[in-house]
Amino acid sequence: MPQLSLQSPFGELTLFEEDGAIVALEWGRAGEQSSTALLSRAAVILQDYFDTGLLSEALPLNPAGTPYQRAVWKALQAIPAGQTRTYREIAAQAGGSARSVGNANSRNPIPILIPCHRVVAAQGLGGYSGAEGLATKRALLALEGVSLDRWSPGII
Repeated sequence: MPQLSLQSPFGELTLFEEDGAIVALEWGRAGEQSSTALLSRAAVILQDYFDTGLLSEALPLNPAGTPYQRAVWKALQAIPAGQTRTYREIAAQAGGSARSVGNANSRNPIPILIPCHRVVAAQGLGGYSGAEGLATKRALLALEGVSLDRWSPGII
């Protein structure tokens, strides 16, 4: 499977491609690098995102997951940069409960490109399973211009 690592403000990230679509983005560096046109384009788009807080174009994504997880991840992709939705709001779109949305988010194989960091709890930030956890979620939201004033450091 072709994979390409890149530097980010959160350390190294590795993109994985299969059958012409991005299937994973993992925290850390992959051992063997094998770039493709899609992976190179995705790396440029991610670097632009880290500079501007906006994804300049949509990429073909094909995350592996259950039908429910895929429904949640599709709902996440509709959240505009700089905005958030609650777990409950996503559950109203995709079905299930706030807890099941949180579980689907924690299994998101393509973080950032499928923006699970934009989903927050009704009374706090909720969780984040990528990189440095909530510190990374806060940084991604701040990068996109989301005001974090309503979430004091003690409220998760």
